[in-house]
Amino acid sequence: MELEYDYIIAGSGLAGLSLLHRLLLNKELRSKKILVIDKLKKEDNDKTWCFWEKGEGLFEPIVHHQWKTLQFFSPEVSKTFELKKYKYKMIHAGDFYSHILNHASAFKNVSFKTEAILDMEVNGGNAVLITDQGQYSGQYIFNSTGLFNPEMNTQNTLLQHFMGWYIKTDTPFFNPEIGTLMDFRLDQEHGTTFMYVLPTSAREALVEYTLFSESILDEENYQKALKAYIDKALKIKKYEIVHEEFGAIPMSLAKFSRSLNEGGRIINIGTAGGFTKASTGYTFQFVQKNVFEIVKQLKINQSPILGLNWKSSVYAWYDRTLLDVLLSKKVTGRDIFSSLFKGNDPEKILSFLDNDSTFWEEFKIRNSVPLLPFMFSGIRQLFSKNNVNPKG
Repeated sequence: MELEYDYIIAGSGLAGLSLLHRLLLNKELRSKKILVIDKLKKEDNDKTWCFWEKGEGLFEPIVHHQWKTLQFFSPEVSKTFELKKYKYKMIHAGDFYSHILNHASAFKNVSFKTEAILDMEVNGGNAVLITDQGQYSGQYIFNSTGLFNPEMNTQNTLLQHFMGWYIKTDTPFFNPEIGTLMDFRLDQEHGTTFMYVLPTSAREALVEYTLFSESILDEENYQKALKAYIDKALKIKKYEIVHEEFGAIPMSLAKFSRSLNEGGRIINIGTAGGFTKASTGYTFQFVQKNVFEIVKQLKINQSPILGLNWKSSVYAWYDRTLLDVLLSKKVTGRDIFSSLFKGNDPEKILSFLDNDSTFWEEFKIRNSVPLLPFMFSGIRQLFSKNNVNPKG
């Protein structure tokens, strides 16, 4: 089949558009012929991404709000802490989509198609994408769809699921300089359960009810929890729900392959490529780190399949160990995070969760959680075959 495109990006969500943006910012690659294809146009403000970052990042122009002071609450721990190295940042998905699509609109070599993706294959050394309307060939396909995800079930996967309300109060109530990272002072009957409270002004905040469990709840459960928290914990009686969002992110021990085939022409990215941090569901910054490395490889005409170096493998083991403990239900998520925040500098915890800690920081963090459950899960995961597979 004749080669039509250099790169085909299958899926126009966070990972696909992040890759597109980085390609177009690279002077050696911005002239490549690129196709972005998805069954839906990404335009709506359908989610919010929050992450911590040192200094100013690539998406600084669209950061909606940021915090230097955060809070952590549980029945055992109450901490307010100021970030020295990091800032905790919020980006609205609608702003992210607009920012990247506006930038891409200046490039005539970039095409967008709205078609349902059915399959992908390699034919004659080229990657071929099959949709409900035709076929497209390219040097590489970067796939962020769930078409080829491994089997995920209640034995190997927890869902991080959440409902968030952007609320607006009648009178000034919030301190927009202080965000609540986790508030575990909630009933834990459904699994690991906490609230975020992220004020963006004196009268506006995102209040988000988040759980780690095997399955999502009925919509009414999320709404009841949010109403109760706003009423009883925040003590807000009058407010308007400006916007509502819902999402579910897999936190899985299943094996996610970085490539679909031995020839390495179909590359998985985003959650499909194992970019979601298994222990926490954090995705935004890990997508950025991985697509940066992919573009760096393409720039020097090397394979964009990213293997795991030794340090990345260690962090993957930490993630899988924590998730294994949560799945075993030998220790609750609330107890684990309470132990972490009780015994460690919170900023060191953020460095650890960002895969950017030192050996001694990791040593102290490992020693702050319950020994036996983590030891048994760590040994089990050390010999598990279900690790991220860099080669397919």
